[in-house]
Amino acid sequence: MAKKEKEEVKKQTPEETPQEAVEETPKEQAPEEPELPQADPWEEKYNSEHDARLRLAAEYDNFRKRSQKEKDELYTVIKAETVGKFLPVYDNLERALAQETADEAYKKGVEMTMNQLVKVMEGLGVTSFGEIGEAFDPARHNAVMHIEDESCGENTVVEVLQQGFMLGDKVLRFAIVKVAN
Repeated sequence: MAKKEKEEVKKQTPEETPQEAVEETPKEQAPEEPELPQADPWEEKYNSEHDARLRLAAEYDNFRKRSQKEKDELYTVIKAETVGKFLPVYDNLERALAQETADEAYKKGVEMTMNQLVKVMEGLGVTSFGEIGEAFDPARHNAVMHIEDESCGENTVVEVLQQGFMLGDKVLRFAIVKVAN
C-alpha cells in the first residue's frame, strides 16, 4: 500500500502545488550571438600593406622637411662665417680711405673696391650699424668708452670705433662704440 500512496502523491503534487510556468527554450531556439563576418585574409594583408606604405610615405615626408630645414640653417651659418672672414678686409679698406694721399688714382681705386665690397655684402643681406647719434643697444653695441657730455642724450653713441654688421637678425660683429652719459 505504501507504493500506491507514493504514486498518488506524485500524481497529486504537480496538480495541487501551483507553480509558475517556466518556459524553457530549446537549445536550438536560444538567441545566437551575432556572427562576425569572416575577414578575408587578402583584405587584411592589403590593409596592413597599405598602412605600412602610408607610414613609410609620412616618414619620408618628415625626413625631407627636416633635411631641408637643416640645409637652410647650415646655409645661413656658412654664409655668416664667410662674410665674417671678409670683415677685416672691409676694415682695412675703411682705414685706407681715411688716410690722406696725394695720388688721386690710388684713392679712387680704393673707393671703387670699397663700394664693390659694400654692394656684395648688401646683396648677401648684410647690413651695417653703429652710427653716431643712435641709441646704445647692448645687444648690438660693445661700449668700450664712456664720457659725460651734457649736449648728448642719455646712452647715445658719440663715436664709432668699429662698424657692426648683421645678417638678418643675427649679429655678425658687434659695433665698438663710445657712449655718452
